[in-house]
Amino acid sequence: MVYELHYWPGIQGRGEFVRLALEEAGVEYVDVARQPVKQGGGEQALVGLMQELDPPPFAPPFLVSETMVIAQTANILLFLGHHHNLAPSDEPGRLWVNQLQLTIADLVAEAHEVHHPIASSLYYEDQKAPAKKRAQHFRKERIPKYLGYFERILRGGGESGAGLAGELLCYADLSLFQAVRGLQYAFPKAMTALKPNLSGVLALAQRVETRPNIARYLASPRRIAFNKQGIFRHYPELDG
Repeated sequence: MVYELHYWPGIQGRGEFVRLALEEAGVEYVDVARQPVKQGGGEQALVGLMQELDPPPFAPPFLVSETMVIAQTANILLFLGHHHNLAPSDEPGRLWVNQLQLTIADLVAEAHEVHHPIASSLYYEDQKAPAKKRAQHFRKERIPKYLGYFERILRGGGESGAGLAGELLCYADLSLFQAVRGLQYAFPKAMTALKPNLSGVLALAQRVETRPNIARYLASPRRIAFNKQGIFRHYPELDG
């Protein structure tokens, strides 16, 4: 079986959290929208497919697995975690990792709203003043609150090298890595200032980055670079 991942081409976005899980699991998948147009790639084909599916996904990403169409990032990861040893096998453990992923989803949504505080349909240039005000609160209050929560979990584990769900690497570890690297790209000054308080979080990100499958992926053309069309965007004026 080869999974089909459907997400916007050209950006990491929410699809990147799914890509990381697929890459770590070492399973075959096709990033469909990044294929040539004649092979069903491109944004137009993606939009058309969403209109054809019944029941339809609200938005990308969605994953096709045989006859199933699974949408929403956390929902996709819940499925992949269960089938590819990226989550605990017991129900409390699975729910814990899903809870962590939903918290990361909240962080990701807030990071996006920093540069689009009024509306996603408006350009950043149309909302720069409110974005600057939103960024100040995000840097000083929200980033420390979110990452401080994950730091507390990691320190509470008490074992060197343990992740958010203990010794088993879980998809929430992969997603936290992506969130940390995205925040370091978008807010380098703010993240540097927080570094002394995030030893566990940063160590986890480094461990994920050096895992063989992840390291190969990050060095490959499959990894889209951070850019100013994705969730995490670097505007110097928003970094204080």
